[in-house]
Amino acid sequence: MQINTSEAAEDLLTIGDFLRWAVSCLEQSQVYLGHGTDNSWDEALALILPSLYLPLDIEPQLLNTHLTRSERKHLAMQVKRRVEDHIPSPYLTNKAWFGGLEFFVDERVLIPRSPFAEVLQDVLPSWFGEEGPGSMLELCTGSGCIAVLAALTYPETNVTATDISNDALLVAQKNRAMHDLEESLQLLQSDVFDEIPDATFDLIISNPPYVGAVEMASIPKEYQHEPTLALAAGEDGLGIVVRILAQAESYLTDNGMLVVEVGNSDEALQQRYPEVPFLWLEFERGGHGVFALSAKQLREYRSHFVL
Repeated sequence: MQINTSEAAEDLLTIGDFLRWAVSCLEQSQVYLGHGTDNSWDEALALILPSLYLPLDIEPQLLNTHLTRSERKHLAMQVKRRVEDHIPSPYLTNKAWFGGLEFFVDERVLIPRSPFAEVLQDVLPSWFGEEGPGSMLELCTGSGCIAVLAALTYPETNVTATDISNDALLVAQKNRAMHDLEESLQLLQSDVFDEIPDATFDLIISNPPYVGAVEMASIPKEYQHEPTLALAAGEDGLGIVVRILAQAESYLTDNGMLVVEVGNSDEALQQRYPEVPFLWLEFERGGHGVFALSAKQLREYRSHFVL
């Protein structure tokens, strides 16, 4: 679908006009929804309102307010880029939400969409109590959204987050500052465990690259705007996961837990380690492919994880 930005900027006058038009454009196009929304109306809201620096819970009467010509031109171009170039809305607005919190994102990092928010908010209390783990390490932090949410949910937890990408860490630093966590959230550049200091943690979590070669070759255009380094993980999608499994035991306390998201590579993981009793977590708010193993289990099955 080709977008006529001049016509839109000339004829559409209000916020409501642009929301209605954006929905029509999305419905008539081949866009893929999967970066925070699952329908055209929510996608339009997530694109139009942040583009005007307005909250998503705007008062309904404000939808009838008129826009300046420059605002109309900007919105028309935003819709054009979303529909014709398949750029995900969070990259166009530099805003994404995770666990009820707002984060800055751009094409240096993945757009938050992990079920880890539910892990942090609903699962961890059953393992560590309401105060959470004493210490936590996140590998492959990207935008830092998981680490930030963890630090805010469990203020007494010592949180360290790492990533191999310096570009990603710059985004994580921005989000750390946005949520006033410069003193309590440590960020390190590390390729998995390579640069982790000699320490142990009660919890290690990771949403690492886990997309296999076949899936990478067929991902929607929207995902092609995301950094390949944060998605692709070898032929079966397990290139990073097997490294984590092989090394995590050395960095966990005796009663520690490892939690890793592998998404659609869950079947490949089970086929690779059929004897390992992975605990696959279930989520009320959507998502799949997240397993947990205790430090005790990692020790028991360490021979399976030799690199």
